[in-house]
Amino acid sequence: MASNGLTVPVPGRDEASPGPLSPGLGRTSNPLSSKVTSVLSTSYADSEFRESLALLDERGISNTAEARRRLRLDVQKEVIDSNGKIITEFGRVAEQLRRIGTTIDKLNKSYQEMRGHVAAAHESTSSVLEEASSLMTQRRNIETKQQVLKAFREHFVLSEDEVASLTLTAEPVDDRFFAVLSKAKRIRKDCEFLLGFESQTLGLEIMDQTSKHLNQAFQKLYRWVQKEFKTLNLENPQINSSVRRAIRVLAERPSLFQNCLDFFAEAREQILSDAFYLALTGTSASGAKDNSVKPIELVAHDPLRYAGDMLAWTHSAAVSEREALEILFISDGNEIAKGIQEGRENELWLLMADETDGPPEFDAVKALNELVDRDVSGAARILRQRVEQVIQTNEETILAYKLANLLGFYRVTFSKLLGDDSVLLQSMSNLESEALRQFRSLMRDHITTLEGEFQHTPSDLGPPEFLQDSLKQLTAIMKTYETSLASDGDREADFEPILAESFDPFLAGCENMSKNISAPRNSIFLINCLLAAQSTLEPFQSFTQTRVSRLQSAIDEHSAKLVESQYAFFRSESALEPLFTALAPLSDARKGDVAQVAKLDAVQPEALARAAQGLDDFLPSAVMDAMENVKHLQDAGLAREITEEAAERFCVDFEHVEELLVAADELAEEEQEKKVGGENLPSLRALFPRTTGEIRVLLS
Repeated sequence: MASNGLTVPVPGRDEASPGPLSPGLGRTSNPLSSKVTSVLSTSYADSEFRESLALLDERGISNTAEARRRLRLDVQKEVIDSNGKIITEFGRVAEQLRRIGTTIDKLNKSYQEMRGHVAAAHESTSSVLEEASSLMTQRRNIETKQQVLKAFREHFVLSEDEVASLTLTAEPVDDRFFAVLSKAKRIRKDCEFLLGFESQTLGLEIMDQTSKHLNQAFQKLYRWVQKEFKTLNLENPQINSSVRRAIRVLAERPSLFQNCLDFFAEAREQILSDAFYLALTGTSASGAKDNSVKPIELVAHDPLRYAGDMLAWTHSAAVSEREALEILFISDGNEIAKGIQEGRENELWLLMADETDGPPEFDAVKALNELVDRDVSGAARILRQRVEQVIQTNEETILAYKLANLLGFYRVTFSKLLGDDSVLLQSMSNLESEALRQFRSLMRDHITTLEGEFQHTPSDLGPPEFLQDSLKQLTAIMKTYETSLASDGDREADFEPILAESFDPFLAGCENMSKNISAPRNSIFLINCLLAAQSTLEPFQSFTQTRVSRLQSAIDEHSAKLVESQYAFFRSESALEPLFTALAPLSDARKGDVAQVAKLDAVQPEALARAAQGLDDFLPSAVMDAMENVKHLQDAGLAREITEEAAERFCVDFEHVEELLVAADELAEEEQEKKVGGENLPSLRALFPRTTGEIRVLLS
């Protein structure tokens, strides 16, 4: 290594080697060659080799023979020195380890002594610890039981204050009362859970005690509600909410709830009866005069207004009562229904009944209607007495019907307000029936007084006075009925009995009168009566349509009789009756009939000439004479129609005669042409020259 100053001298050939190596020597083991070989085989890339060379460089060793010889010794000396130092250090470590061993021995001895003391102490305190552990366990159990007991008492036991609030009448019925009541009900319900254990004594005792408290609470609530009902002002729109809540809760005891309703109904019945009496007389039930009230009895001279005012007061009272009770009961109708349902399910009588017979469902609206009906029943009795008196003392037919119609109006009104099963509605129905009976009785009495007038027919054949009066009366009745609340489908059927009482007897009287009159005056008289009746009924066809149709049919029937009478007048007065009668069976289409025409007596020249002369005399005044026959018919248009129809029938008959005469003349001419030199017979048309067109013009 020349760079580091280390030079390795290569010995000369003469010094190092006496001569070239013999082949035999080269093949023998040579340490030097082995070294050289080892050096040469060493890789300079080996890290250990490189580090060794670096270490030599650091020591500054020169590459001399002396240095190479001392290198191993120096290295070994350094190794020995290092090992000596290490041994010295390990000696000190061993000394420290001996000291540590001594310390550990002392510690072990102290540990054993302490362990002995602990074992002795543990042996002496084990019984105390076991007792303390047992006490701690007992304490935890007791605390748990205390918590359970506290929760149990809070959930299943009422405190003394709560029991006092629930049962003592001196305590108010307020929110606290209802809260405690709810708690008591919850306790009783939860007792069912306690009854599921083997020991049921606790559950039974708590349930029994709670049931007693609940019964006392409901009794207290029942008495409190009764007390409130005595002073309850239904006219006050702000009804005490506690009363409404109490009623909802009390519904859970159906018997007490019903007793409260009965008590309330009796109190309200008395109050409304006194109020109705005050409205009637202006004097209270105690006799005190109230100048602020205008008594209804002041209009007693007007029966219709008197009855109407009483009915209006009753209706107003019923509506006000219903509105107030809706706030009191129906506003929480579902809660009341649930309470009643729950109470019925818990009633002893229901538990003992057949399970298939369920309790009827509570209908809040129906219960309200029944309660209102009971409240106004006292006033309804006074109303019935007063209205019956009005009906019985009335002697006017129309007024009797107006009373019946008024009662019918309020009957429908109360039916919508209180339902179909109310006592008030039954009273209205009975009063309406009584008013209708009075109406029929008065109408029959009126007809009886008019029986003498049924024998005298008016000279002008117009409607008799009794019929005109009855139609005026009927008009007033129909105007009254038109304003009624009867349904459209039943109006005509409902009004038919009224027509049977107030119209049919008078029309039957006119028919009987017509039997004593000769035709056609009887038909004219009846048509006049029927027309007057029809004109009266027509404005009210919504409930008289069938009767108007029947009257029109009767008018048409009697009009046909008048047409027949006028037609007979035309035939007889025109002197053509024999000619029409003789030629009526014949037809101009049959040659045999035409041949017989000339042989008839009525067609002989003398008779035909007389008929023609009579026709000429009749025609100028024919229409005037015919109209004179029906001059008493009050409908001029109908009289003209009847006459025109009769004239048309006359013209048709005349046309038939004319056709036969023409056919007979034509047949005679044909036969004359066949007979040469025969005698010429006079023409029938020459003897009877009038044509159908002329007749129609003269009779138009």
